[in-house]
Amino acid sequence: MKIFTRYLLRAHVGPFLFAFAALTGVILINTLARRLADLAGKGLPGSVVLEFFLLALPATVALTFPMSVLVSVLYTFSQFTAENEITALKATGVDLKRLLLPLLVVATVIAGFMVWFNDRVLPEANHRWSVLWADIARKTPTLILQAQTINRIPASDGRAYYMRASRIDPATNRMWDVSIYDVSDPRQARTIYADSGRTMFNAAHTDLVMDLYHGHMRQVNLDDAATFQVIQFSRQVMGVPGVGNLLNVQNADQDQYRGDREMTIGMLRARMDTLKRARAEGIATLRKVAAADLEMALKGVPAGAPVVDIGGMHPPPMAARTREAAQGISNAVRSAEEQDRTIRSLDVEVHKKYSIAFATLVFVILGAPLALRFPAGGIGMVIASSLVIFSVYYIGLIGGESLAGAGRASPIVAMWIVNAIMTVLGVIGLTQMGKETSTARNAGFAGAMQALGEMLRAPFTRRRSA
Repeated sequence: MKIFTRYLLRAHVGPFLFAFAALTGVILINTLARRLADLAGKGLPGSVVLEFFLLALPATVALTFPMSVLVSVLYTFSQFTAENEITALKATGVDLKRLLLPLLVVATVIAGFMVWFNDRVLPEANHRWSVLWADIARKTPTLILQAQTINRIPASDGRAYYMRASRIDPATNRMWDVSIYDVSDPRQARTIYADSGRTMFNAAHTDLVMDLYHGHMRQVNLDDAATFQVIQFSRQVMGVPGVGNLLNVQNADQDQYRGDREMTIGMLRARMDTLKRARAEGIATLRKVAAADLEMALKGVPAGAPVVDIGGMHPPPMAARTREAAQGISNAVRSAEEQDRTIRSLDVEVHKKYSIAFATLVFVILGAPLALRFPAGGIGMVIASSLVIFSVYYIGLIGGESLAGAGRASPIVAMWIVNAIMTVLGVIGLTQMGKETSTARNAGFAGAMQALGEMLRAPFTRRRSA
């Protein structure tokens, strides 16, 4: 049996390497083709372009490694069946499930390697790729905004703005939890807060346009504090002239804020713990403020009473105090909701690193019985089955990530549900291995439908017979 085990493993090496090279090349080219237009015409040296491609490689490898395992299992077992090697093994009394043991051992080793790769190599490569892309973008008049960072936005008219956003989607330029500080006039302070927004350039790519939603603007004349104003808005369009020609962002370093796909598991968990503590502290403070305001509202404050607040200032009139408290509570609630969304997003990324790595085990369990069902399918069956399984798995990951981000599913369920379903289907298929329910003659579409029906009926058939 040791001889056959070595033969079985060697038979998988060739298809695995071929599938890995082909899939990695196709996905890498497809991913980078969208960036070629931005790289062209910048006068970049060849070493920079090569580094750009190499840093994009780990993100592709994280997906194609498990895919290649599935392709090699499907191809090898279908070839064994077509060449009657499986028939010979069954004739000698070998349990076909025994063939999976060495493959599961190797898949476990690969899964362990992929966990390390996704945790150590991939985040660092993503971060360096992001830094390099920012450096490349600076060769043209393009605005680069970083999340969780005070971004300086100078304008051609001499005004200066500082903007901070808790989260920025680079694909859509959407921002959440936005704060904008206007420090252009030393005699006036103006601050704009918005629940979300979007940035864009005008047609000439010279002026920045910020479309802000659901916020308010606070403005006060420092020479006369009585002129403090609060203006609510559901939508506000704000323009900053000359940004495209003036902004020059400094080089990013390794200590810069990282996105969720640029952090290791330890960084992700530390960030989650920080957000949970901040959320708990914010809720505790909110409860104290709400209790104090409620007590003041119930007791009432006589007009002109010399009541001194904690900060040594006389409290505002009751109506103004109530409006200010309501606005503070609303902002605190939105901040807590944004923290919850960020925590869920970080937790999804943690489970994704594990679930994609352990997909190698799932694909071995699913691929072997599937290949034995269609021995005459050949390379066409391998390609078709692989594409279907890849598509279902990828759609499941994207859909699960969206559901977890919206709070409709827990991150652990969203990221592991596809693995669980495919494992169950694979185990059902394993229980049918070695049973003469289909042959190579019905390995086409009719055979596929027959095998699928038998797989789905198997649990109920055993229940009736019991």
